[in-house]
Amino acid sequence: MKRMLASSSPAMVLLFMVFAVLVMLPEASAKRWLVGDNMGWNSNVNYSTWVKGKHFYNGDWLFFVYDRNQIDVLEVNKNDYEKCNSDHPLHNWTTGAGRDDVPLNVTRNYYFISGKGGFCFKGMKPPVETRAPASELPPTIANATSPAQPPAETGAPTFSPERGGAPTLSSRTQVLLMAVVFAIGATWDTFIHFC
Repeated sequence: MKRMLASSSPAMVLLFMVFAVLVMLPEASAKRWLVGDNMGWNSNVNYSTWVKGKHFYNGDWLFFVYDRNQIDVLEVNKNDYEKCNSDHPLHNWTTGAGRDDVPLNVTRNYYFISGKGGFCFKGMKPPVETRAPASELPPTIANATSPAQPPAETGAPTFSPERGGAPTLSSRTQVLLMAVVFAIGATWDTFIHFC
């Protein structure tokens, strides 16, 4: 009996390690976008141009850096966005520190403005369309909406690994791979016990 436990121990440890690594594989990764890149959140940036070519996904973050004494960060509805009306914001993301993270945790359009100093009328109003990550879409839609190349890097701080980096596995593939690894481990363990 001791021989069986001693001989199966390395195989079981290896199986457990492979299983643990598979469980920890990320399905998708979030990106932290510095709004306005190195210029930050201020009136000297054309935010319509800044948004173009960028792909924002559910789970990403917007990082606003600004002068808290002159500017704020308000999320508004589409109608208030178009009119630069800051009277009834959906959310005031201004914390007073001038460095605010805004989670994009719902797949929808977000509308941000600065309600101070008339800056919204000068273009401080980026519309942000948030998409579902490719891993959450059916395969035909995911292939049609995924860019061939990841978006151009802007020098903004990001979480690693970045989207478009190492390939990730879908949940279905992870479960299938775990079952295969377990079956191989069980077969190996049986082979060691009887040979």
